[in-house]
Amino acid sequence: MNLVLFIKVFIIGLVEGLTEFIPVSSTGHMIIVDSFLNMGSGHNFTAGFIESFQVIIQLGAILSVVVLFFNDLNPFISDREDSKKKWKLISEIFVAVLPAAVLGYLFDDYISEKLFNYRTVSIALIFYGVVLIFVENFSKNKDRLSSVSKMTYHKALAIGLFQCLAMVPGTSRSASTIIGGMIFGFSRAVAAEFSFFLAIPTMFGASLLKILKLGVDFSYLEWQIISTGFIVAFAVALFVIKVFMNYIKSKDFKFFGVYRIVLGIAVLMMLS
Repeated sequence: MNLVLFIKVFIIGLVEGLTEFIPVSSTGHMIIVDSFLNMGSGHNFTAGFIESFQVIIQLGAILSVVVLFFNDLNPFISDREDSKKKWKLISEIFVAVLPAAVLGYLFDDYISEKLFNYRTVSIALIFYGVVLIFVENFSKNKDRLSSVSKMTYHKALAIGLFQCLAMVPGTSRSASTIIGGMIFGFSRAVAAEFSFFLAIPTMFGASLLKILKLGVDFSYLEWQIISTGFIVAFAVALFVIKVFMNYIKSKDFKFFGVYRIVLGIAVLMMLS
């Protein structure tokens, strides 16, 4: 891998790790960044490789959730009551992932062909930036559920339906699930935590679907690119999750809403 290509891969892995778990759309950012970097330029990559790369390196970021929250999700512990609560949470996570699993399977090809472009991303960034600010204002001074143990199956399913909005690039999976969590009465921290947990089966499933459709018959160089992006995304996401969880203990999501709006407008102006 030459130096220029390595830098491009490092930047995309960095962007993925920075944006996967904050409500700004990691996929949208990768599409925007690649519009400038044009990673595939000058390289005879396997058909569909860039799209596969952008999905698979998200597993690096998701692995950071497994590492950081392993004890919160591990049901194989000696405390019977605690184990029961964790099995309930795991079952609620899988209920929440069902809508995206069904719709993702049905519409994945259409979304990839029609919606993976900077215009869609920009509009979604702006629209859900406005929604994020509105939800924050709407939720202000209201009592919030402060524990993920307060999750119920019907609320999990409802948040899972909100997650389906993120099939449109630029929406943000974390933004849609956090918005859903806050609308159904959870605090920012709990909504974000459940969003992290929900990311595990969702992104593993999305990556598996891409692998089944596009295959993994990559060249040695392509595997180097995937491995580099994966490692960078994992390391950066570990740091970002810790910072983000501390941030939302005392601050709201309005900053991210404003950021989305400004970025969306800027990208439309620059790339139109």
